[in-house]
Amino acid sequence: MNYKRIIAMGMAVLVMAAAASCSKEEPTEPVADTSVVTDTAEKTEAAAEADKSDEKEETTEKSEKTEESKTEKTTSADKKSNKDKKTTTAKTSDKKNDDSDESSENSDFEEESSGSEDEDTSKEQPQATKAPEKPNTPTATTVVTELAKTFDAEIIFNETASVDGTNAEANGSVVKITAGGDYIVKGSTSNGQIYISTATEEKVELTLDNVDISCGGGPAIFVNEAKRCVLKLADGSVNYLSDGGNDKINDGVIFSNDTLRIKGDGYLEINAGNAHGIASDDDVIIESGEYVINSIKSGIIANDNITVNDGELTIFGGTNGMKSKGSMNINGGTAWICGGSKEEKSSLYAAAGLYYTGGYVYAAGNKVTPPSETPNPYIVVNWTNGLPAESTVGFVLGGTEFASLTPKSSFRCVLMLAPDILIGDGFTPIVDGNSNGDFTVAEGQNLFVIE
Repeated sequence: MNYKRIIAMGMAVLVMAAAASCSKEEPTEPVADTSVVTDTAEKTEAAAEADKSDEKEETTEKSEKTEESKTEKTTSADKKSNKDKKTTTAKTSDKKNDDSDESSENSDFEEESSGSEDEDTSKEQPQATKAPEKPNTPTATTVVTELAKTFDAEIIFNETASVDGTNAEANGSVVKITAGGDYIVKGSTSNGQIYISTATEEKVELTLDNVDISCGGGPAIFVNEAKRCVLKLADGSVNYLSDGGNDKINDGVIFSNDTLRIKGDGYLEINAGNAHGIASDDDVIIESGEYVINSIKSGIIANDNITVNDGELTIFGGTNGMKSKGSMNINGGTAWICGGSKEEKSSLYAAAGLYYTGGYVYAAGNKVTPPSETPNPYIVVNWTNGLPAESTVGFVLGGTEFASLTPKSSFRCVLMLAPDILIGDGFTPIVDGNSNGDFTVAEGQNLFVIE
């Protein structure tokens, strides 16, 4: 029994020794063993998964720490943001009080802009909590000024007239505007007219862009009916209007039955061969622009009121320079105004009073309406024997010549209105280069008489 066990054990040892000897002999060239590759891939994937798991754990830990940090920083940033917002609101409120005349839309925009400027952009504030910057959106007013103006119709004179647009029609060299809107006029004609008559009394704005219009039998521009008519001189444009004939009713180169407002940064020369330069049965308002008016009768005449807010006016009237059957307001601008040679005619005439608040006026005529109200002294010089036409008068205040005027008709008195005239100033009228006396300005009206 024991003998058999010993033999069995010996055989087992021989087999194991043979197996060990075989495993030590490796082939010269390796043989692909897919089981090994598979095992290696599985081990690699397993290792990768383990690495990912480790990275996820690390990322999760970092994320948790970052979120905690973000929470702390965000809370701090939110507190600072709320404080800034309160400060911004207070600043905006102060701005609104200072600029109460601005529109609510502009105020909202300023408020948003201030908030954007006060926003905390320091490194302490995490990127995730920063509010997106708002675009610098222009206000409604800025958008309007950047866009090209559109017109309801374009009117072009080339002796005869043509119209491109609506609510205006041409008949030869006469153009009729029948409804409210914006219209632009270009070109020239030796005998044409723009006739405005809106049945519903709508607002009409007429832009003159380098026009030269003459009308032999009436106004070059005739506003028969419109709630309001605005005449605009296109920027940099040079325009000429003239009339003729003997129309005693519609008696202006520009004639309006309603209020006429004139503005723009252009030049307009008016030559009145019939009667007045600009005439209105209502009001005439000059907002801006440069004007030269030569007229047989008044340069500007209105039934109710004449107001000059700005611009440059040079008027040579055959009767009065400017005449209002109502009141007259001079608020700004610069005006050189001459009346006619008739003894009773004035450089400035205002039946209901002349009211002066600012600007410069140099006027010459046989008479003048003195201001009813003025914030500072004014000067009137009267030559008892008068001065002939084409005499040049210089207005010298404190040794400085402010202006000179050469009337086309004889005259007796001149008027100077200017914010520079102060009590105690020296004033000297210069006639054709010669001093006509030295005077000292006192309060109110200063009437200097020269024999």
